[in-house]
Amino acid sequence: MLSKRTFAKAAVSIDDQELVQLYLNGQESAFETLLHRHKRKVWSHIYLLVRDRELTEDLFQETFIKVVHHLKAGKYNEEGKFLPWVLRIAHNLVIDQFRRNKKMPLVRSKDDHDVFAAMQQPGKNAEQSLVNVQVDEDVRKLIDHLPDEQREVVIMRTYLNMSFKEIAEHTDVSINTALGRMRYALINMRKMIDKHEIALERA
Repeated sequence: MLSKRTFAKAAVSIDDQELVQLYLNGQESAFETLLHRHKRKVWSHIYLLVRDRELTEDLFQETFIKVVHHLKAGKYNEEGKFLPWVLRIAHNLVIDQFRRNKKMPLVRSKDDHDVFAAMQQPGKNAEQSLVNVQVDEDVRKLIDHLPDEQREVVIMRTYLNMSFKEIAEHTDVSINTALGRMRYALINMRKMIDKHEIALERA
């Protein structure tokens, strides 16, 4: 068995699939190499979904704990596709987190700017920015009031950028059912907007 330092030097030219096999054969340093190689991408992927550093750290740790368990249980068979496999695990954990908390991810839209920063931007004042922030908050509140199944589809589609095929697979329903839930979610949100006379117009 190679020492950690010797292995680290040699591992630079070893692909992910071979590192996985080396780890399964007892070379613990192989997993450290995989972690070091992909940790930034995995961490960033999670953070872009949850926008919370503490939660990102927790889910990051949970992701690689799960990766180790799956590897040791012989559940990895994605030859040459280690990173996409890890990202799917991370993605599923994020979805599970949303399901448990029944809470919207704190993802900001590209138009959601800091009010004070807007004061210094030509063509965009603080009042306009406040209106845009309020619109995003109103939308999140509307989604929070949807039935669980509808809210889940809206989050996956709008905030996690998942296709309806992926949504169907994650929720164990047909694509038509996923589409139907999205359609009813939009209908219900429209009813809430009309009932409470909410103005969802950006400045």
